[in-house]
Amino acid sequence: MKFLADEGIDRSIVDGLRNLGHDVFYVVEQARSLDDEIILGKANEEKRIVITRDKDFGELVYRMNKAHAGVILIRLEGYDTIKRGEVVCKHIEKYSSELENAFTVIQKGVIRIR
Repeated sequence: MKFLADEGIDRSIVDGLRNLGHDVFYVVEQARSLDDEIILGKANEEKRIVITRDKDFGELVYRMNKAHAGVILIRLEGYDTIKRGEVVCKHIEKYSSELENAFTVIQKGVIRIR
């Protein structure tokens, strides 16, 4: 799968996904401080699922009806970076067939896919 990891995403998540064979564009490595709409547009053009901790993507998708190839919102406060990487990678592998074009929220003990 192809992903675009926003600036606030832990390196452990990016590295974990790459180790699993996924194509990950990491904003921190390429183009810092991009506007959320630009990130969503780039990801949509390249058919990448956005991985973010920024709730503003929900507003872009639901209130503003912006096109997207999928968004994964990470809400794992209280977990250290290693644990967040493990949880996110596990859920992406388990639910990979449902993530494209969906808005997904990963929280402690819960995953919601719409």
